[in-house]
Amino acid sequence: MKLIAQNKKALFDYEVLEKLECGIVLLGSEVKSLRLSRCNLKDSFARFVKGELFVFGMHISFLQSTNPHFRPDEKRARKLLLHRSQLDKWFGRISQDGLTIVPLSIYFNAHNKVKLQLALARGKQLHDKRESIKKKILDREARASLKNYGKSL
Repeated sequence: MKLIAQNKKALFDYEVLEKLECGIVLLGSEVKSLRLSRCNLKDSFARFVKGELFVFGMHISFLQSTNPHFRPDEKRARKLLLHRSQLDKWFGRISQDGLTIVPLSIYFNAHNKVKLQLALARGKQLHDKRESIKKKILDREARASLKNYGKSL
């Protein structure tokens, strides 16, 4: 698995309930750009449109070596490939529970296909975000103290 991009902000802003791997419909020049890791998932989200799932706001940069007359929109909506049963299941959970779908990462799998990892998530409140920051700081300090303890021996 070759990681292309991660959405670290999504892990901070949302509480992940369920993860899912899906395919994505891309153009040839976009795949070439992804091979060079020219992708940003920071402000991206997924939404249902006419019973199909699309990802919005995912930025894939234009590659300069491709044909200049064929320049796709860098932030266009891209269709996600999922089984109908999985689409129906997530559509039901989103409409009833008020959840959202956010992309966590994009990568090439073992068969060299581009895959997008989605998360069914619930938004965190401000106090939850503060707890996440405190936990991260405490973990960092604990690792540093263990590292320094090993040097003193």
